[in-house]
Amino acid sequence: MKKDILLTLSFALFFIVEKAQQPVKATASKSDAQSSKTSLFDSDKILSITLEGDIHKLLNNRTGETKYIPIILSYRGVDSNEISIPIYVKTRGHYRRDKGNCLYPPLLLHFPNTAAPSLFPENTSLKLVMPCRGEDFIIHEWLVYKLYNLVTPQSFRARLVKVRLEDTGNKKMPLPFFGFILEQDLQMARRNNDIILKKKIRPQQTIREPFIKMAVFEYLIGNTDWSVEYLQNIKLIARDSTSTPIAVPYDFDLSGIVDAPYAKPAEELNMSSVHERRYRGYCEKDLRIFDSAIVFYNRLKNDIYKTYTDCFLLDEKYIKQTLRYLDEFYSTINNAKAFRKAFEYPCDPNGTGNVIIKGLKED
Repeated sequence: MKKDILLTLSFALFFIVEKAQQPVKATASKSDAQSSKTSLFDSDKILSITLEGDIHKLLNNRTGETKYIPIILSYRGVDSNEISIPIYVKTRGHYRRDKGNCLYPPLLLHFPNTAAPSLFPENTSLKLVMPCRGEDFIIHEWLVYKLYNLVTPQSFRARLVKVRLEDTGNKKMPLPFFGFILEQDLQMARRNNDIILKKKIRPQQTIREPFIKMAVFEYLIGNTDWSVEYLQNIKLIARDSTSTPIAVPYDFDLSGIVDAPYAKPAEELNMSSVHERRYRGYCEKDLRIFDSAIVFYNRLKNDIYKTYTDCFLLDEKYIKQTLRYLDEFYSTINNAKAFRKAFEYPCDPNGTGNVIIKGLKED
């Protein structure tokens, strides 16, 4: 009964308060950032959530302009009491939104102002990454976010969730599955005392040391699906609008370490598969510039390996496969000849190291 009342109220608010089915543009206040820091993303415990509403309509919104649907999000609080929040949800993305590519589209959850306290910060929007072709790959990608959290706090945090769908029209729904919620851009920036910059720049115009550390990380995980020039799976943060920015990566599903069945490198790169690594930073003829990054990743090696060996959600086959993939990375960076071949590649005028892949779209 309580849920029915809340759902009815959410529909009323949907039409009365929200104009043209568009929520207020999300902004992150200091209290929002603090709430997120000390609750939602401060735990590695799997959070079980239920999304209740016209789920059939929501999941079938795969083409054209996306529209928000009123949904009730529920979860168990620390005292095991159920907490229900009326929110608005819409599909998002490009490739993964296409029904021909993925079983579930990625979602955007908008949390309006509410009097009841919850894990979720008010007046903000959070991405919910849904399974494309199997929830195993959700776990794989979530772990990559955890890896980059080891590298730097200038990274997006992710919370693994178990999602239950309940359709109020009694449409048959699947069994609960894994997804993960991604920290909002503004929250990530504010947590680092920065702002988001939306201007497009060359990678050489970012701060060099964190860029190299980031680009080496992308090489480590076998990801070529990023571009500073096009802000493809990259956010720029800086102290203010005049400061030199830092590039922050996200969206790692096309990386070799995730091993998604749909992942393919861009044709322009002339690569056989995403398991093949390609350094996509800019040309650095003096390779000594990488020295500190190599020392850093060697020091981080045990923690990186433990991220996989200690994860009870992974099967033994994937763990062994991933450890071999990591072994290849460490073999390369600790062998002078192999290292030079890999990281001098952007300087090769006949290679594809400096290819700018046109037509990139943000997911």
